[in-house]
Amino acid sequence: MLRRAYEWMMRLAAHHRAGWALAVVAFLESSVFPIPPDALLVPMGLANRHRVWTYAAIATIASVLGGMAGYAIGYFLYDTVGQAILDIYGMQEKFATFTQWYNDNGAAIVLFAGITPFPYKVITIASGVTGLDLLTFTAASVVARGLRFTLLAALLWWFGPAARRILERYLGWITLAFGLLLVGGFLLLKYL
Repeated sequence: MLRRAYEWMMRLAAHHRAGWALAVVAFLESSVFPIPPDALLVPMGLANRHRVWTYAAIATIASVLGGMAGYAIGYFLYDTVGQAILDIYGMQEKFATFTQWYNDNGAAIVLFAGITPFPYKVITIASGVTGLDLLTFTAASVVARGLRFTLLAALLWWFGPAARRILERYLGWITLAFGLLLVGGFLLLKYL
């Protein structure tokens, strides 16, 4: 099943509308979607190595715009949509104490969450709820998401053919490690 999913992703990556698919995933992941855009960026970069920098730019721009949508959810819809999303991630109880500390350290928090596997959508919504300065939020998001996707693009560019062979050989183990990182991010969030 994993092999079929990988082959489907590689075919999608070679499709002329792959950039749009990446943009949609990156946008949604920053506010509500649980799957990070890396899951699409990697096969796209492996399938079309010469376009990897374009893909990194698409992921960065769409992710920052999606982050602004998450910010808007927190800012305008916290009482309805925002609280429901934060409840999913178990943040509701600790959120009151978190608000003051968050605004004091907002830029660093956004940078950390934007680069790591930590669920970025929680940070985008929290930024809106706590009223973190929008310019600070946007600048930190551009730096963090740009750094994350550009570093990934650089790895794909430099190690592309070798990375593809490794990915195809160890797909199961890599998927397991990625899944553990994703679950670890959610557990870290829950027990913060």
